[in-house]
Amino acid sequence: MPESLLTFSFGGGVQSVAAMVLATTGRLPYRTFLFANVGDDSEHPGTLTYLEQHAKPYATAHGLELIELHRTRRDGSPETLYGRLTKEGSRSLPIPVRMSNGAPGTRSCTADFKIRVVGKWLKQHGASAENPATVGVGISLDEIERANTRRQEPYERIHYPLLDLGLRRADCHRVITAAGLPVPPKSACWFCPYHRPTTWAEMRRSEPELFERSCQLETLLNERRAALGKDPVFLTRFGRPLARAIPAGQLTVFDALDPHGEDALCDSGRCFT
Repeated sequence: MPESLLTFSFGGGVQSVAAMVLATTGRLPYRTFLFANVGDDSEHPGTLTYLEQHAKPYATAHGLELIELHRTRRDGSPETLYGRLTKEGSRSLPIPVRMSNGAPGTRSCTADFKIRVVGKWLKQHGASAENPATVGVGISLDEIERANTRRQEPYERIHYPLLDLGLRRADCHRVITAAGLPVPPKSACWFCPYHRPTTWAEMRRSEPELFERSCQLETLLNERRAALGKDPVFLTRFGRPLARAIPAGQLTVFDALDPHGEDALCDSGRCFT
């Protein structure tokens, strides 16, 4: 039987970068880190910048593999999440848009553009039900409720090494800065409906062009739904268009009572880590 694969699902955020640093010090056994890029037009630009300027050079300098993966169609052409959402004539809503009552709709984005993309690579490199790969996921102790919340695929065994080490997000910050790296931004698609209101407000203040693109995407999705006679959907839980839900210059503090926030609802362990 071939040796089992040992890989880490790298999301580009704080926990993933901390895990990479811990691998260089011998505290974690991983040498291969897999980053499933949902699309250069979909990932937040800050995540991609950090990946190129810091994560990849650090991995190379320390003998680690940081492999960037992309989703491809059956004909071999690339597909991005934003491209799927905006494709002319598309009725697909793979992201968890909010319904009129604020509840998130169903989603397939994480499964299609993260889990299956990593899974394809694993199977190409020998993972199977008989010889499953070990896949590390960067969930820290303060997010323990996110662990073991999805079904494992037959070809993989999910491992949460930061939980084994008893590390919290604040500990991950310290690990990263001690290695001389800047702390990465939270990794997510720029149009993700799981963003906190404060995240949207900060985007409107500091990245107005990206905020405007999010508004345009929401409008496009609703124009298509209206043509089909369907109710509107939104990128926030407030049941109104993004530009009205997040007024310019207004601090949104009403989500401060939730220490984990909506961002933590991506419970696959493959986003925001």
